[in-house]
Parts: sequence; C-alpha cells; structure tokens
Amino acid sequence: MLPYPLLSASLVIMWLALNGFTPGHFILGCIVSVFASWGMAALRPVKPRLPKWYLLPKLVGIVLYDILRSNLAVASILLTGGRRKHKSGFITVPIELENPTALAVLAVVITSTPGTAWLEYNSLSKTVLIHVLDLVDEAEWQALIKTRYEALLMEIFK
Repeated sequence: MLPYPLLSASLVIMWLALNGFTPGHFILGCIVSVFASWGMAALRPVKPRLPKWYLLPKLVGIVLYDILRSNLAVASILLTGGRRKHKSGFITVPIELENPTALAVLAVVITSTPGTAWLEYNSLSKTVLIHVLDLVDEAEWQALIKTRYEALLMEIFK
C-alpha cells in the first residue's frame, strides 16, 4: 500500500506542520501522502547508486559556500541599483553527465544558487540552458559549472 513509507511519513509531518494538528488535517494528510506515494511509484524512479557517497559532504560544503557568496553578490546588485551596468543573459553549457539523478542534483544546485536558474536540458546535444543575473564572462560560467559541480557529480555518481 505504501511503496515509499518515508516519503509518506514526511509528507504527513509536513502537512501537519503547515496546517496545524487536527484529526481532520491528519486524515487528509494521510490521504494526500498515500496518493503521492502511489504517484511516485508510478514514475518508477531508479534507485541512485552512490559509489563515492563520502564525497557528498564536500559537494554540500561547496554548494553552501556558493549560495552564501551568491546571496551577497545579488544583494550587492540590488542595493547598488543602477550605479553599475549589469548584463543578465542566457548561456549554454555543454555537459557530460548522463545519470538522471546527477542531472537532477545539478539542476537543484544551479537553481538554488541565487542569480542563476536552470532552464532547459537538451539530451540530444547534451547542453544546459542557464539564465545568469550578472553575466560578465560566459566562458567563466561554463568553466565554473563544469569544474566545480559537474566533475564532482561525475565522480560521486560513477
């Protein structure tokens, strides 16, 4: 009945945290979590293999540092207003990742970093379209994503 019991339990807890604990909300949260669990099972996600799971803390540290640094940069852009010209734009980054889980993690990392957003993945040309708030050098952004994130994700998910 519950193919993903941890997902179901987490959804019920989140439902109750957002709506308050009442018997009605508990029952409704349970119903929602059962349907969500069934929906997840219908997608048939592959179980990720993490042969080098011990590199995950390194990735988390890098991402947290980059999020902090990007928050400061975006705040600086917003606070200085029009004093300095900022050019936002779209860049295409060629990537070698093929693992769907690694691609999903890369999408989360790029989108969670303020000032950048993952827009599209083209599986035929193996490229990612990204929007950057303060685009100074496209090659620098491509190198940053490839060396800082993609290389580590390829090592973790090999």
